[in-house]
Amino acid sequence: MSEVAEFQLTVPESVAADEGAVELLRMWWSKDEPVMAVKPAFADPIKFGEMLAYAARHMAHGYAVRHGHNEKAAYDRILQGLSDVIKADNVRTVAEPATQPVGNA
Repeated sequence: MSEVAEFQLTVPESVAADEGAVELLRMWWSKDEPVMAVKPAFADPIKFGEMLAYAARHMAHGYAVRHGHNEKAAYDRILQGLSDVIKADNVRTVAEPATQPVGNA
């Protein structure tokens, strides 16, 4: 997978310097659907909900900075998207097979 430079993400320096940092989620838009790798690292799922709320706020800011959207309107659109998927209640989890290590084991 190669990605256009403008879409590449980097690890923030504060995270790289934190030995206790844990990556919880990677997401891609692939073949017209979301694909993700998840790690349920929190003991209480409410923490993941809180993280998603922070992500929504930060993404709204990103839309304002990068695309000139009104930040509040972008946030409302993000929340609408969340609400639409929750109400549809048709999301299914499809787990890809775990990759086997390559080598002479």
